[in-house]
Amino acid sequence: MPHPTDDHATLQALLAATLAAHLPHSPDSPAPDSHAPAPLAVLCLCAAWCGACREWRAVFDAAARAHPALVFRWVDVEDEADALGELDVDTFPTLVIGDARGPRFHGPVLPQPGQIERLLRTLGGPDCSTPPPPR
Repeated sequence: MPHPTDDHATLQALLAATLAAHLPHSPDSPAPDSHAPAPLAVLCLCAAWCGACREWRAVFDAAARAHPALVFRWVDVEDEADALGELDVDTFPTLVIGDARGPRFHGPVLPQPGQIERLLRTLGGPDCSTPPPPR
């Protein structure tokens, strides 16, 4: 059984690779603002054989269109098993929301419209760039 620290490292690497692949890196790009929030990714860990995942895909894609400042990625756990290493995904769909430093959220979600929006608000707003208010 993998150690939770290994899972965190695996998710951190997956988030970092996702962001690196989807963010501009041209020499003409402006220098990153050190005060700007870290870019965030929303990953859905699913499987092609999973009926709930197939139904959830349209909701996930709609959330991606609604949040163009975030990087969304659909990760098929079987097609991308090498990238997931020993990470065990028992429940589908599972979302991972975080930045290159690691996940802010990792867990299964009910495949219902509004789940991603609620999570983003809980994590700090629709773009997830600000910390949530203190309770």
